[in-house]
Amino acid sequence: MRAPGYPDDAVRASAPRGAEPVAASSFGGFVAAAAAAGSLVVQPRMGFSDPAAMRRGLAATRAAGATTVGTLTIDSYTRVGDDASARACLDDGVPLNGYPITAHSAARSRELLAGVAGPEFPVQVRHGSSVPEGIIRALVAGGLDATEGGPVSYCLPYGRTPLARSVENWARACELLAELAPAPRLPHVESFGGCMLGQLCPPALLVAISLLEGVFFTRHGITSVSLSYAQQTHAAEDEDAVRALRRLAGEFLPAGTDWHVVLYTYMGVYPMTEHGALRLLECSARLAVRAGARRLIVKTAAEAHRIPTVEENVRALETAAGAAASAAPAPVGGGDSEVYLQAREFVRAVLSLDENVGRALRTAFARGVLDIPYCLHPDNAGRTRSYLDGDGRLRWSATGGMPVAPDRAGSGALTSWGLLSALHGMARIFDGSDPSDRDPRELPGAWAESGAATSDPADATTAVPATAEPSTAVPATAEPTTATHARAAGPAADDPTATAGPAALPTA
Repeated sequence: MRAPGYPDDAVRASAPRGAEPVAASSFGGFVAAAAAAGSLVVQPRMGFSDPAAMRRGLAATRAAGATTVGTLTIDSYTRVGDDASARACLDDGVPLNGYPITAHSAARSRELLAGVAGPEFPVQVRHGSSVPEGIIRALVAGGLDATEGGPVSYCLPYGRTPLARSVENWARACELLAELAPAPRLPHVESFGGCMLGQLCPPALLVAISLLEGVFFTRHGITSVSLSYAQQTHAAEDEDAVRALRRLAGEFLPAGTDWHVVLYTYMGVYPMTEHGALRLLECSARLAVRAGARRLIVKTAAEAHRIPTVEENVRALETAAGAAASAAPAPVGGGDSEVYLQAREFVRAVLSLDENVGRALRTAFARGVLDIPYCLHPDNAGRTRSYLDGDGRLRWSATGGMPVAPDRAGSGALTSWGLLSALHGMARIFDGSDPSDRDPRELPGAWAESGAATSDPADATTAVPATAEPSTAVPATAEPTTATHARAAGPAADDPTATAGPAALPTA
């Protein structure tokens, strides 16, 4: 169904797209114009190796009853720089789990985008690569100038590329994008930093990494950026996080930078039921509006089961747009939130280490000033741990060398039972909710009843070791059920979003 307030197909065909006509000459400009018109921009995850299928997916996204931007997701071979394998698959007719932009010619990519992408429908290239230079060259040659990633967020927590090398790669990539797409084009880079680990990373660290990557981009010639934050487990805490990210952007990004915040619908274990999945999506859309995020990356009702179809993606876009239309910005309270204060401490501590932001990031991880919980990358200190309190808020139980103190109530070891319970908590709450509940997390005892914020005394000796994650807990940023992060056959040694696995062919 169409989101309320949107025109029918005949009207859309003869007028600018969106609930309110918006036009801009860049990705960031389009989002700014949509925000000025009162519209939340919604965006799917989507990638096909076949240009015709990719074009159909983009066209369906553009035609959705919502203010949308398109996604062109890159396949796993291209992400790790294995262009030869991507080309071999194309030659042999083997489908990939994304669009191999470096294997297709620039002319083919331009043909795919012609008449679909443009000022009224920007398209962003999403890739997951710590070696993005080839992708940057190909996307600009194909007529695009918006992408995402970052030196930390596309290296940690699941990749193997050394952080120092990723920082160097991303510095060159940003400078290359700025050089190849000069004025009047305004190249745009989104930080993936607010999505680190997907779930169970306390918001202040997500906010800080996203902001620091944004600063890094601007130091290397990018003047239009977006800062990400992934919806977590407590609505009020998430609002604080988005507001903190916006406030810190105003404080630390250079004057004149075009920026906005992009929210990701929950990236952890997703509800199994249709009503639970849609309710969580709607909550994320309302959160975006209340807290001031201007763009939302959606998830579908099929997320827990399989790769969604194009039609399911369109439904998710329209569902999110409808929920956003029913929400309004929340009044901003006085004082500094805990998330803001902690995130500011992280940012100040890192920037004080070196005037060069790239070196500062490397030093911060080497000294444990930044330390991602449950992250196995060798450049991460691995001395921090988090837990969910009785209200569903994310807290620090151990902070290692970071400039924040742990929560005293969380000093006990997190058991394997407790970790798995926390990982599945949101799915249990939303699957068990009444369809009329706007946000079931706000019901009395929601987290206690889900069992997600408790630990099993009988399991107290089975604390999860620092170097291992339970085999049943799928890393949230791997998202094997989505077209964006599904694995193609073959190695994925440097892919930060997951490890190698069998082919998973996208249908969305």
